[in-house]
Amino acid sequence: MTSRPTFTTVLLVRHGTTATTGSVLPGRTPGLHLSERGQAQASELAERLKEMPRKPTALFVSPLERAKETAIPIAKVLRLRPLVERGLLECDFGTWTGKKLSTLSRRVEWRAVQNAPSTFRFPEGESFSEMQLRIWATLERLAKRHRNRTIIVVSHADPIKAAVTYALGVPLDLFQRTVISPCSLSAITFTDTTPIVLCVNNVGSLKELSPS
Repeated sequence: MTSRPTFTTVLLVRHGTTATTGSVLPGRTPGLHLSERGQAQASELAERLKEMPRKPTALFVSPLERAKETAIPIAKVLRLRPLVERGLLECDFGTWTGKKLSTLSRRVEWRAVQNAPSTFRFPEGESFSEMQLRIWATLERLAKRHRNRTIIVVSHADPIKAAVTYALGVPLDLFQRTVISPCSLSAITFTDTTPIVLCVNNVGSLKELSPS
């Protein structure tokens, strides 16, 4: 007897804005919280998620405070319990953690970060390739655990970009061409054969979000 195909949709949410968004590479620095704007973004996203035709049944979140705080209104609106998942962590930027982007962009290595990330490892930190494999393995594991369901994961810009890039079959060296805005939603449906990207960087209505 042929088994029925499975379709698990994973909603990837980037955390909301913080006081350092766009100016500093915060990485895994503890104690970084959402700004007032970020809190408002998270609340707005939670309301948008109520529009979905297929209600999420599980909520996973990166261990960092800004991700946990983004998950709070989502958990309240959808009546879900946030579960911490280390595989959703931000990239480990090593000694670059906490540095200003304006300073980092003047380094010779910045060209590799932007144009050849597959070749780059952050000093005393993680490589982009390792980050991509980590986030994808985490999403696959969660998708298998929640077959034929819709789940939410709250993570960070670079891991989400890396996951979307992988799902699309786009080389990692082109992943910087994708924008993942604060509290945006990207969606990937995991099937028995190939992943399907439903949307990227969505900041509007979610009423029509479903596989065709």
